[in-house]
Amino acid sequence: MPNTPSAILPTMRYQDAPAAIEWLCNVLGFTRHAVYPGQGNIIEHAELTLGGGMIMLGSGKDDEFGRGFKTPAELGGIETASRYVIVPDVAAVYERAVATGARIIRPLENPEYGGSTFSMKDPEGHSWSVGSYDPWAASA
Repeated sequence: MPNTPSAILPTMRYQDAPAAIEWLCNVLGFTRHAVYPGQGNIIEHAELTLGGGMIMLGSGKDDEFGRGFKTPAELGGIETASRYVIVPDVAAVYERAVATGARIIRPLENPEYGGSTFSMKDPEGHSWSVGSYDPWAASA
């Protein structure tokens, strides 16, 4: 698994960002790099890391920028993107996901191109694929 910083950082909005941070850390193994809470139960900005990658997230906001984003739950499950996370122990992440009641949308499998993988929805409906296949290592 690469351990160098990525120049591309997926960003997301959550209705309950504090709960999303807990879920992402407990299930997928992210680590809090920085979390900036705002007034009430909102997160102004958070940075979570895993290996050499990082995602940024925050609470949905009712401002000009924020009104352009909706969670999949707000759109009837519709998404235009998903995320792929490389982990060393896919089965352990799968077990944690199932234990939290995550909706599995593609079962644990071993595709022809290598590794093992599964896909799920987080509590607010964002899609996550989890796998051991590392495209950086495969092309080396």
